Amino acid sequence: MQLTYETMMRFAEAWIANWNRRDIEAVLAHFDDRAEFVSPVARQFVGREVLRNKQEIRDYWRAALDRISILEFKLDRANWDERRRELTVVCEANLNGERKRACELMEFDVSGRQIRGEAMYGAVLDTDINDRPANAK
Repeated sequence: MQLTYETMMRFAEAWIANWNRRDIEAVLAHFDDRAEFVSPVARQFVGREVLRNKQEIRDYWRAALDRISILEFKLDRANWDERRRELTVVCEANLNGERKRACELMEFDVSGRQIRGEAMYGAVLDTDINDRPANAK
């Protein structure tokens, strides 16, 4: 995968679409086998927040999807830092009807394999973030 701004913006859109299809293997396809992934939610599914390889990440996501009946991500924005080879995806996450702002940081090696990821979840949203007036706080 070429690590250009345009490619990474398309990647962010495809990443959202893969999750919305619940296609774990498509999401994992770009991961290096030794990738590290950090998520505060992982503790409730696999007993720890830091996952040390692709198989551990797969096991976590499978366990989570078994307990999540509604999964929908809506892309808010993505940012690509070419120097650090880091993609930041910000989205609204609907997990079993609970909507939260979510952010995922993805770090890539020079060949385009993801070597590190970190998922962060914010407060529960009570309104659609895109429906707020521009001057809303």
